[in-house]
Amino acid sequence: MKREKDKKFKLFDWNRDGKGVEVAEDRTPNLKFFFKLCVRKFNQLLRLNLLMLFLIIPLLVILFVVDIYGAKTALVTDSLYIPLYGINKALPVSSSASMLGLVGIQMETSLYYTPVMIIVTACMLLFLALTFGWQNTGAAYVLRGLVRGDAVFVFSDYFYGIRRNRKQAFFLGLLDFICIVLLILDLLFLNGMTGTSFFMDVMFFAIIAIFAVYLVMRFYLYQLLITFDLSNRKILKNALIFTVLGIKRNIMAILGIVLLIVIHAILIFFSLSFGLSVFLVLPLVYIIAMIAFMATYAAYPIIDRYMIAPYVKQESLEEPEEMIEE
Repeated sequence: MKREKDKKFKLFDWNRDGKGVEVAEDRTPNLKFFFKLCVRKFNQLLRLNLLMLFLIIPLLVILFVVDIYGAKTALVTDSLYIPLYGINKALPVSSSASMLGLVGIQMETSLYYTPVMIIVTACMLLFLALTFGWQNTGAAYVLRGLVRGDAVFVFSDYFYGIRRNRKQAFFLGLLDFICIVLLILDLLFLNGMTGTSFFMDVMFFAIIAIFAVYLVMRFYLYQLLITFDLSNRKILKNALIFTVLGIKRNIMAILGIVLLIVIHAILIFFSLSFGLSVFLVLPLVYIIAMIAFMATYAAYPIIDRYMIAPYVKQESLEEPEEMIEE
């Protein structure tokens, strides 16, 4: 039921009734309610995104330093350059010299072992590793409130979530960061080894599968941390279980995240074709928080169904028995 509005229109009447709130709003966590909640909480997601930028700022700084301070060296791009160079050296004729000139086109590439590069990269990665758990925990606390419909104060709730779980969040975040780095390094290494043997091909696809499963597990890690008093080992175990139990919602979240990234990639591609660079910066305004919101919207109802709701039901059944005894 909605409150009745004044029929007379007043542009600057601050005492006028608002739109009203539905008494029995359907909060079923389906796709329809996702868009409704997303629009309702969009301003808070923008504010949360400002805090979550510190998850990618160190990586952006590293890329900037690579481009500016990385030493440049020439790199030959054609594989025919070396044999033609030898032929021209042994028998210098006009034809071999001409061919050498055609295939000897070089390009510049950055060297990644300059002192500035090493120092900046080490500092940025260290900062990210030490704060990774705290940043994800603070964001998870805010996102849980948004999904549950709690009264959320983004900045204060963000830092409250960190203070409340700072010790365990630090160690879980450090473990999480190490796992992500190791999986990325394995993926890059095996990608370069594909085609050399059947075993390497199998290992490459196995790492892709493990990486995909772990990324879905991350939907649940920090939500379990801030909601329950569990050890890190049990958090990882339950996250793996929920990855299977919530497979439908997980797949929908992955599709939504991929779609969002693809849309922005297409916009960036076409905007750069027309000389517009605004879409390079625009995703940084909201896309990080939006991706995290999709993951939380998929994960929290699964946690509520299998861990919170049974506990609440058990508590409600025990209360009458206690009252009878009294």
